[in-house]
Amino acid sequence: MSENCTHDCGSCSANCASREGSAPDFAAKANAHSRVKKVIGVVSGKGGVGKSMVTSLLSVLLRRRGLTTAILDADITGPSIPKAFGVKEQLMADDEGIYPAVSATGVKMVSLNLLLPNETDPVVWRGPVIAGTVKQFWTDVRWEDVDFMFVDMPPGTGDVPLTVFQSLPVDGIIIVTSPQELVGMIVEKAMNMAKLMNVPVLGLVENMAYFQCDQCGKRHYIFGESHLNEIALRNGIDLTAQMPLDPALAAACDAGRVEMAEAPGLEALAEALQKL
Repeated sequence: MSENCTHDCGSCSANCASREGSAPDFAAKANAHSRVKKVIGVVSGKGGVGKSMVTSLLSVLLRRRGLTTAILDADITGPSIPKAFGVKEQLMADDEGIYPAVSATGVKMVSLNLLLPNETDPVVWRGPVIAGTVKQFWTDVRWEDVDFMFVDMPPGTGDVPLTVFQSLPVDGIIIVTSPQELVGMIVEKAMNMAKLMNVPVLGLVENMAYFQCDQCGKRHYIFGESHLNEIALRNGIDLTAQMPLDPALAAACDAGRVEMAEAPGLEALAEALQKL
């Protein structure tokens, strides 16, 4: 297809895929040294809902169950995965590809922050360049044997989620949200994009769902009552999880000790993923 294609076959004489009625294949071939069994996307409708934290915790939980896990940090302009794991060393490469970093407990990861001279350097790139970088994290990295790869995507339904859905063999996605009704509406946009791309929604995680008093044990719904079950029922999602506001968990991620943290509410989701 021409770069200047208008998708109006009536005014064009070229014999391209669009005219022949077959959709172009955007699937990217994995590195020759990669053997990834399951690819799970972790998405959110907006930022700040704890998507990267959920990605990190799920990889840790499955690693504790004896599975080999990896994280492809596709949030190019806001990468936070290395910080959660306390990983700082630069990625190495040779003629056969890029070698992922490995955390203390064996979680593999690739993030742009592990390629920058300084982790605080801004990434001022246009969308196509960002999307191409994400694709290269799949094609150029020697992931080797991986049971579950989690792709931490930027919020929204832009270039990167589209690239991931079209280029990687995504087995399903997990959507992370927070209790506000507006966020629920935004999340449904992500769900509809997944349906449009024929990618199944495996689960819905509501982060910051409540705060549990350490004195009396009572749950306080800081951001209002949950809409989780309502959204899940409306979209035919069977698997849901709720995570509380937990200062200890936030502190563990900030200190690079996510592998030492507990994951309240995510155990059932991890178990369901393992059965895939």
